[in-house]
Amino acid sequence: MEYNELDVIQSCQQENYDQFGLLYDNYIKKIYDYLFFRTFHKETAEDLTSLVFTKALENIHQYNKTKGSFSSWLYQIAKNTLIDNTRLKKATENLDMAEHVASKENIEREISSKMELQKVQEYLKTLSEDQRDIVVMRVWDGLSYKEMSEITGKSEAALKMSFSRTVEKMSGEFIAILILLSLLK
Repeated sequence: MEYNELDVIQSCQQENYDQFGLLYDNYIKKIYDYLFFRTFHKETAEDLTSLVFTKALENIHQYNKTKGSFSSWLYQIAKNTLIDNTRLKKATENLDMAEHVASKENIEREISSKMELQKVQEYLKTLSEDQRDIVVMRVWDGLSYKEMSEITGKSEAALKMSFSRTVEKMSGEFIAILILLSLLK
């Protein structure tokens, strides 16, 4: 179903919140991916995604199209929510919750995917926070340089340069892992 995003936003700003579901459906995966590839924890990303959309709904009247796109506004809420979560997070051991038991056919694939994700996680930790954000926004979030510029406050040219330099530093093996993981989504 196609819709005019600005019309839906204006409708929500006039307290017709029934239409917010259209915005939610359009952005849920993008925001979840943005948060997941920064936390690498499914449940945390789910909780934060829920919080982002709650904040967006509660503050939809503050959105101003002249200050940027709705997606940039939503990503900014996600970024701030992630920062708030990081500040509140206590230093505890990260024990993964037991996941649903997989069928025998999928166990090998799941183990392989988890191992690849761990490699990506470890590599991303070696990057500076700015480099990591730029790579994740570009590769996994699929954002344009313009959208990234609105979110980060950096120029499109600076973002392109940083992304290019970071990708150059990556080894051929790691690029293959990135491509593989992006195809698994």
